[in-house]
Amino acid sequence: MANYDHLPIFKAMMEETVLVENTVKFFSRYHKYTIGTELRSMCHDALGLIMEANSLVDKTPALLRLRVLLERIKIHLVIAREVKAFNKPKTFLQLAEKVVNVSRQNEGWLKSAGGNKPGSMVVKRSNNRR
Repeated sequence: MANYDHLPIFKAMMEETVLVENTVKFFSRYHKYTIGTELRSMCHDALGLIMEANSLVDKTPALLRLRVLLERIKIHLVIAREVKAFNKPKTFLQLAEKVVNVSRQNEGWLKSAGGNKPGSMVVKRSNNRR
């Protein structure tokens, strides 16, 4: 298995995961076991996808899945902010900045892997409206 713990994207996602873990423990019981569990799980999955992408020859599929997962994390962070799950407003900003940083690194890695071409999106949008 390829070494992955030296990668800047892995280090940044690890920081995000640790911050999520330390933040969720201060959520109310309801939010801790709903949105908190989802956030924790998605961060752990993102670390796994980074590890997986680093060991594959064709990194594009794993990086595209990571792109979608990072967007889901962003959405869940906004939901957590809206339902006032964070005990400090500054925490949301820290988490959001970190996940945006990881997203940028993922896009750069995807581009260098040759997977950021038209048609490489996981979800295609249709312009047909009825």
